[in-house]
Amino acid sequence: MTAPTPAPFQASDQPQSQRTTPIRVLLVDDEHLMRSGIAMILDAEPDIDVVAQASNGAEALQRAHDCHPTVVVMDVGMPVMDGVEATQRLTTDGFTGNPDQPVRVLILTTFRADEAVYRALRAGASGFVLKDTAPAQLVKAVQTIAAGDAWLDPQVTGPLITEFAARPERHTLTPAELQGLTTRERDVLILIAHGLSNTEIAAHLFIGEATVKTHFSRILIKLGLRDRAQAIAAAFHTGLVKPGSALPPPG
Repeated sequence: MTAPTPAPFQASDQPQSQRTTPIRVLLVDDEHLMRSGIAMILDAEPDIDVVAQASNGAEALQRAHDCHPTVVVMDVGMPVMDGVEATQRLTTDGFTGNPDQPVRVLILTTFRADEAVYRALRAGASGFVLKDTAPAQLVKAVQTIAAGDAWLDPQVTGPLITEFAARPERHTLTPAELQGLTTRERDVLILIAHGLSNTEIAAHLFIGEATVKTHFSRILIKLGLRDRAQAIAAAFHTGLVKPGSALPPPG
């Protein structure tokens, strides 16, 4: 199936055959039957390998430390630790010990518009799907997030756009609102404000272009921005970048 083109985030159309290693997936859900069903769907794909499963957020953190997943498919509502808190911990700079190897989280939810979903996106998730989504859509969502892009379930794109539209214009962000960004996300935002493309940012920071796309997707989601133009405006209006300032050193 063709990936949806949600706003304000863009799904990827990159051919998955370009991947040289399987996508390592960690499944997190407190319902054993749900986990088993999703595992069967994903393991049937030649480019996806379900490497571990967990029944709550706390267990997911331990499993992620052990198996180093590319994508974590995460339920929102779970005992012990919910998906929002687990997502926030998984997507911090310090979790992997390397900000250039981010963990990408795909949220699972039974609700089409839920505050927990919005909180999970602001915590660093790269997108979400409904639990009753078609298997092909779930597979495409995992592949898209692994490639560094964001994914929104087509059935919930409308409510999410409405929620974003109800917010004030996000180019009036304050410096305090940038505190939710990780160090590497701030680095990427600075380089975006200097006019660099994703390819140029990747070369400047010595990281992969897919990693740049992951950081940029999270910047848009966390700050409630629509596109690159608003991200550039936010960087200048908050003082993160000064007019006439020099490009930061590489690395």
